[in-house]
Amino acid sequence: MRAAHVSLAMAVVAAWPAAASSQSTLAGTTFHMSRATGSIRIDGDLSDEAWRTATRIDTWYEVQPGDNGMPPVKSVGYLTYDDRFFYAAFEFDDPNPSTIRAPLGDHDAINGNSMDFGGIFVDPLNTGRTAFEFFVNPRNVQYDAITDDASGENSSPDFFWDSAARITDRGWIVEMRIPFSTLRYRNSDPQTWGIILFRNYPRRYRYQLMSAPLPRGSNCLICHENVVSGLERLPGGGHLIAAPYLSATDAAHPTGDALGSPLVTAPVEPHIGVDVKFTPNANNVIDFTIKPDFSQVESDTAQISANERFALFFPEKRPFFLEGVDLLQTPIQAVYTRTITAPTWGGRVTGKQGGIRYTALVTEDAGGGSAILPGPNGSSTAPQDFASRVFVGRAKRDIGLSFIGALVTDRETVDAGAHNRVAGPDFQWRPSGTDVVTGQWLFSETRTPVRPDLSEEWNGQQLSGSAFQSNWSHNTRHLDWYAKYSDVGRGFRADTGFVPQVGYREGYGSAGWTVHATGFVSIARPFVTVDYQVEPSGAVITRDLEPGIALNTRWSGFIQLRYIDNPTRAGEAVIGRKQFGYDAQFSPSRRVSTVRVSGTVGQDIDFANARSGRGSTINASATLQPTDHVALDFLENTRWLDVDGSPSAAARLFTQRVSRVKGTYTFTSRLFVRAIGQYVATSRDASLYTSTVNARSGTFGGSGLFAYKLNWQSVMFVGYGDDRELSDERRLEPLDRQFFVKLSYAFQR
Repeated sequence: MRAAHVSLAMAVVAAWPAAASSQSTLAGTTFHMSRATGSIRIDGDLSDEAWRTATRIDTWYEVQPGDNGMPPVKSVGYLTYDDRFFYAAFEFDDPNPSTIRAPLGDHDAINGNSMDFGGIFVDPLNTGRTAFEFFVNPRNVQYDAITDDASGENSSPDFFWDSAARITDRGWIVEMRIPFSTLRYRNSDPQTWGIILFRNYPRRYRYQLMSAPLPRGSNCLICHENVVSGLERLPGGGHLIAAPYLSATDAAHPTGDALGSPLVTAPVEPHIGVDVKFTPNANNVIDFTIKPDFSQVESDTAQISANERFALFFPEKRPFFLEGVDLLQTPIQAVYTRTITAPTWGGRVTGKQGGIRYTALVTEDAGGGSAILPGPNGSSTAPQDFASRVFVGRAKRDIGLSFIGALVTDRETVDAGAHNRVAGPDFQWRPSGTDVVTGQWLFSETRTPVRPDLSEEWNGQQLSGSAFQSNWSHNTRHLDWYAKYSDVGRGFRADTGFVPQVGYREGYGSAGWTVHATGFVSIARPFVTVDYQVEPSGAVITRDLEPGIALNTRWSGFIQLRYIDNPTRAGEAVIGRKQFGYDAQFSPSRRVSTVRVSGTVGQDIDFANARSGRGSTINASATLQPTDHVALDFLENTRWLDVDGSPSAAARLFTQRVSRVKGTYTFTSRLFVRAIGQYVATSRDASLYTSTVNARSGTFGGSGLFAYKLNWQSVMFVGYGDDRELSDERRLEPLDRQFFVKLSYAFQR
């Protein structure tokens, strides 16, 4: 098996020169830029003289739902620059400005299906594959992200930039000013960049307009970018940002172990830390952090965890870990920086040298939280209450639109005598505009901690194994298909990553046929997916067959219906499971921003007790915006499972509900208040379980937040949180209560 993996990688490398030459044939029109002829004030008014001589872009294409035809509305973009900033401005006409969808919201609170916005994808390294995203809605709500044709979009990173937007009687106007210190580009003169101007226009359908045509069936976006020339004498670096923070928490905890014990207030806990970023030149960055603040983490907690086989994933938001975040995204998620739960310090360097992009970080983790203990048919967790030192190194060489890369991670515990080391190569090959082949091969060597009190597996044993994954995607105007093969050894571990399943081989495939229409349905795509997982011994883990159809509709709508035939192993038996799955989402109006319902119904499996049953999952949510300042989010997720409780009838094993309400009042794009209430309730028939369980459990979490943000690292938070748990007397007894304040300010030079 290993020989086959090596042969595939070598064949791909041999064919790369042909792929490298294809980049120029995909690029769009070239724009020539010149320096601004005067100063520009970012105020949503394009009367500054410099805009009159800026590069004007008035040729746009409707790429969705149309096929690069004439857009339904007129859009004009302007580009220029000076010694410190890159500027972009837009005039977006609208035949009926009263229909503009532009609610106020927090940073990144832009929904493509329900909101007008516009901006740029900018690729300063001219890779044709990776770009910064800077978008603004008509109320000046900003959205920024990194997008990569290999790994997709990641909105976790935030950047320093300014914008202003204004609604007019003809539409709306936006101005953007991006410091060159925010961007990463080559040390050369003159510069050649890539750019795409973009407008989102949701009305009957979600219209997407771009300055470059996007062929239907293309397997990449940034590869079709426009070329920007004429950038000269750009700043060479020397930018420094220091963002210290101070936070304090006044917390109350129970005086005893019994639920309902009175709360006692602990002494106020102050926390001080700092993030430092230095840019010695335009393409290299040095980061240093002391005790990065976890209040940057904003996780979606509304996930049902009952009857789940594998651990749940939450995103990273700490600034130190987000520089060059696209570099750490690989087919096998061997890097998941939230496994570094409580770093006391960290250092990092990121940049490009000799055509190779790289990042390397080292940090000391004080421990805490939980570690994932993976298996072939499920995962568990164990408390991670010991310190460790972590190193992550990543290098990637672009070759045209393809690349080769390598990854190394090392976690060494300080006192527990354990370690986990992972290393291996990865690649992506684009032989044509319709095909992409990606692969990764990793090896790990592990010694577990000697902590049997925390987990049976942690007995100091030695483990080693490999993990391989390769996939091939093919996209044309109508036909698309995707095939993936994975082989992960039982001894493979990625303790600095998110790999909750090991000890399996998997073959996965999907295919679809896309039909474009002009009525209520704009796109129809019948599809089929197949999945087959086995242990190395041949024992079946799961088999899956899912035919279905996906529809894009009016009101920025999406509907997916599918039949699921998915027998899966529970314990020693493979149990059949046939279900109907559905997903529907619409954005019907300005005030009813989003309505969504999804779920499954039919046969199901009780994994904890290894038996069959019938059940359903229903996930329903809606976002209402009574005014442009107010947003109300409602969520109700429910799951239940019936099993054979007696020879004559089925009985309800459990029902779990997650109910969540979030209300936000946004005064300006920098200032908002927010309140959240979430209740998670589970009821069980204890007589149907093979282990001891509570018949009823429930938790409530309530929070309030006042936030003021000058920028993403200059903030003030004042918040309150209250957590409660349901007692046997069905009272919500207090678990903890806290009041917190955080101040952070980014000093720049």
